[in-house]
Amino acid sequence: MSKGIKIVTIGGGSSYTPELVEGFIKRYEELPIRELWLVDIPAGQEKLNIVGTLAKRMIEKAGLPIEVHLTLNRREALKDADFVTTQFRVGLLDARAKDERIPLKYNVIGQETNGPGGLFKGLRTIPVILDICKDMEELCPDAWLVNFTNPAGMVTEAVLRYSNIKKVVGLCNVPIGIRMRVAKMLDVAPEQVHVDFAGLNHMVYGLDVRVDGKSVLDQVLVEMGKPENALTMKNIPGLTWEPEFLLGLGAIPCGYHRYYYKTQQMLERELEEAATTGTRAEVVKRVETELFELYKDPNLAIKPPQLEKRGGAYYSDAACNLINSIYNDKRDIQPVNTRNNGAIASIPNDSAVEVNCVITKEGPKPIAVGDLPVQVRGLVQQIKSFERVAAEAAVTGDYNTALLAMTINPLVPSDKVAKQILDEMLEAHKEHLPQFHQTVEV
Repeated sequence: MSKGIKIVTIGGGSSYTPELVEGFIKRYEELPIRELWLVDIPAGQEKLNIVGTLAKRMIEKAGLPIEVHLTLNRREALKDADFVTTQFRVGLLDARAKDERIPLKYNVIGQETNGPGGLFKGLRTIPVILDICKDMEELCPDAWLVNFTNPAGMVTEAVLRYSNIKKVVGLCNVPIGIRMRVAKMLDVAPEQVHVDFAGLNHMVYGLDVRVDGKSVLDQVLVEMGKPENALTMKNIPGLTWEPEFLLGLGAIPCGYHRYYYKTQQMLERELEEAATTGTRAEVVKRVETELFELYKDPNLAIKPPQLEKRGGAYYSDAACNLINSIYNDKRDIQPVNTRNNGAIASIPNDSAVEVNCVITKEGPKPIAVGDLPVQVRGLVQQIKSFERVAAEAAVTGDYNTALLAMTINPLVPSDKVAKQILDEMLEAHKEHLPQFHQTVEV
């Protein structure tokens, strides 16, 4: 790799791309990127051109010899890549809006990666990621696949189970966000804070927190019970936790746990927002319109601060740190989605988990945590069952398997309601779910 690194970003027209480019610029001395290929589909061409032109201005301003290529030809881009990052959304934000609105009609939470919405995002996404894997096997068999596309845990599970790609890592900004917020809460530098993460994507717990090697978990749990310290992110309402519940839990929940531990409150909030300001997808569409207007400015050559409204804080840090650590064999510790390999005793060895790993040039080496604490184990295992069955449904296009996945999700109250939501969403997303409709239409 002495000639420099080739990185391909699929979903290159995303509003997040400037964040990624900024991360690569900051790390250029350690991560000498020669080529950055931004790939999108015809429907995303305008955004790709806007974002790509901004990326070129940012790199020119930094005075770096990185070539930026924009293309709609994925196979052209993938040839001889070293790293492939994925950050795409099948059906764009309009599909996400359906994922959020349709379940609400049945008094069920509608959310991008949880419940029925998470199932349908997985059903749309997994066939596409598996196609990308086939192209990679042929065109860049030694490349690392770094997946940011949600639902990241389910997508990583599908790649591990249904493709021949072994060099895959799923990534999320939730753990790094928790660590940064804990540092702020305790008024210490982030590098002093170490969190023992274990669980699944958007279902990860902090089992312990140490500052300079000393456990401060009890202090953090007390602080988290205060309204001003609700650990959350832009896309999840920061409803306050009951302090006694946190002390009983004995672990740090992530923002997404509110959907499971505060289901009724979160549903009521979603219904109210859908009727007033709009669902999160509709809010994001407005934010993105503003962002792309900014990106068009020929004088803009940095990542604009308004990007933080999009909810992707620390996205580039997570992605670029991972790529940097693999490339340079840094052997530092990062939480990622990878094959369990016995790290969490409560989850099958061949399943994807989100856990702290030592990052090496051979990839992530999961750090063993043993059994999950009994108070969190059951919920994590139930969501892993859901992810496994959902991934199977995505690959097979089998209606019964999809209904089973919908029903075993803890946010769905019954098989009857599951069937009603499933039928309506299968019809609404017909264009992006050919595996479910081909048998019917023959």
